Amino acid sequence: MNVQVLTDPFGRLLWASPALPGSTHDLTAARTHGIVNALTEAGLKCWADKAYQGAGGSIRVPFRGRRLKRWQRRHNSTHAKIRCLGEQAMATLKGWRLPRKLRCSTNRVTAIVQAVLVLHHTSARG
Repeated sequence: MNVQVLTDPFGRLLWASPALPGSTHDLTAARTHGIVNALTEAGLKCWADKAYQGAGGSIRVPFRGRRLKRWQRRHNSTHAKIRCLGEQAMATLKGWRLPRKLRCSTNRVTAIVQAVLVLHHTSARG
């Protein structure tokens, strides 16, 4: 399954997209859900991985390639430090055993991921 996730600057889960088949490319999924346009219109910057190259708008991605200049390597290092918070949020979502074991339709996956988000936020408050 392919679920797109947005977090706040502190790595807290804010939103999870409806699930798409796992064969869907991340950039295609982000465009399908209108994430790229919504972030651009809102003027919000988003730090994403290399799969989002060419997304444009306010989505920031690391440089690709093996022979990067020093400033590009520094940029990628800083980019990774910022992105690690989002990766922690994904780890939180994957930490719930249920999403890791799912083998069902994307409609059911969407409902389950939404339920996990609600449970996560409820448990975080208490």
